[in-house]
Formats: sequence, C-alpha cells, structure tokens
Amino acid sequence: MTCTFSAEQITALSAPLDRAKVRQREQGRSSVSYLEGWQVIAEANRIFGFDGWQRQFVTLRCVNQSERTIAARGTSRDQRPGWCVTYTARMRITVGEGTGAQLIREGCGAGHGIDTDLGQAHESALKEAETDAMKRALMTFGNPFGLALYDKQQREVTGAAGGGGARPANQPAARPTALRVVPTTLAPAQHRAPSTQEAQSEATSKTEPPEAATAQAAPAIATARPQPDPGLTPLDPATIRQLHATIRALPAPVLEGFSKAFRKRFQVPAEAHSIADRICQRRHHDWIETFLVSHR
Repeated sequence: MTCTFSAEQITALSAPLDRAKVRQREQGRSSVSYLEGWQVIAEANRIFGFDGWQRQFVTLRCVNQSERTIAARGTSRDQRPGWCVTYTARMRITVGEGTGAQLIREGCGAGHGIDTDLGQAHESALKEAETDAMKRALMTFGNPFGLALYDKQQREVTGAAGGGGARPANQPAARPTALRVVPTTLAPAQHRAPSTQEAQSEATSKTEPPEAATAQAAPAIATARPQPDPGLTPLDPATIRQLHATIRALPAPVLEGFSKAFRKRFQVPAEAHSIADRICQRRHHDWIETFLVSHR
C-alpha cells in the first residue's frame, strides 16, 4: 500500500524547482547543476514533515583505498604522500507513518576523499557517498528534490524567487499596445479639399469629447484596488529555514503544544501530516514569535 499524500504535498511535489536554490560546479569541461545536501533535507522536512520521513543505509562499502601523491592546492609543487578513498552507498528513504502507509524509495551514490591523512580521506568519502545516495533517492519524489535538473533544457526550473527570473522560452513576449494615430488637418493655406477618410476622422474628433479620444489613444487606467493584507506577504526561504530550526529545538511538550495551537489558529486539517509547509506567510511568522515569547 502506497503512502497517500495530502493535496498540499502533491502541489509542493509537482511545483517547479526554484532556480535560486540551484548551484553550479565545474566538472571536466562542463558546468553541472546540483542541489546542496542541506537544501534537499530542508525540502523533505518542509513537504513531508520533520517526523514524516527517515533515511537509512542499505549498503555502504569502501571500494578503494590507495596511496597517491597530493600537490598543494592550485600548484604542482610540494608533492606530498597521501591517500585516495572511494565509498559507494545505497540509501533508503521512507516516507509516511506506520507500516501500512509508507512509501519507500532507494538511490545509489559514491563519494571520493583525497587527503594526506587517511582518516580524513575516509570521512570525506563516506559523507559524500551518503549525501549523494540520499539526493538520488529523494530525487524520485519530484522537482523540489532536483528531478527537474535531469532535463537538459531545465523546463521545470523557474527564475529566482520574487519574480526576477527570466521569461520561460515557450511564453511569448507581450506585444506593445498599438496607439491610434489621428491624421492632422491640413493648413488653410494649402486650400486642398479633404478626402473622405480625413473628413470622417475630423468629424469624429469634433463629436467625441476629449476624454473619449484619450481613452482610445492610451490603455485604460486600472481601477484602484484595496491594499493587500501585509500578513499574507510570503516569507523568504532563509526566514522559513530559521523558523523551522527554532521549532525543532523546542522541548517535546512545548513542541506538541505549539503544533496543536498552530493547527487550531490557522485551521490546518487533521489529515495534513505536517505543519512545516504551512509556515510561509508573515502572519505565521508573527504568530510564532508571539508563541515563543509567551513560552520562554
């Protein structure tokens, strides 16, 4: 039996990947796009909940440990004896609570460590293999975990947060509003009879009030709208991460009281597995700050 996601979780998993979260690194002669490990973990906490997913090694092997010379960074001098270590890992990601409502995905990864100290080389290789396998397993859940980066055209990667991204390639640019050009009347000295079209234009300009002509020559002015509620202003990703970290640090009894109070205040449905993805607006931030102050 597969895990049943809430409507909010399905929306989050189906959403495009924000380009502001994507990093670049040089690999060989090309540039590679990737997500950092902490970013992937933060997305899993946001979508699945802090207690809604878990990870574990299926296999972890050291497949290489060999001696090699290591040069000082950025130069070929100062050759020193060192070590090269490689680990491979298979990671299992489990989402959902209870044995009957869990969804399991697995992914493989590898890590390489090069250092003059053998222990440091093993540590670097092991950590890299763990992160690589975790990201590949979570990637199968959708774009927020890097699935969109496997498309070379990156059609599911949006611009930077805040609307500053580039226009999608399949979206045509807006055409400029066409201005109506009104022909000018001839000077009396020319004594030329106006043509039928000019006569009609002149008659129209005489019968129409000035404000009507202005309305035709320029786009209509938008009707004034009421100012939006400041409490609905979206929070930036850094603020959301900070709030999540603060909430995770709460003692268990306070965390339980916080979850119940937040669900009641913002009417979070009982079937929602987590409230992490609900913390996204200024009103949530202000309420959480008030709650934390009252429980210090």
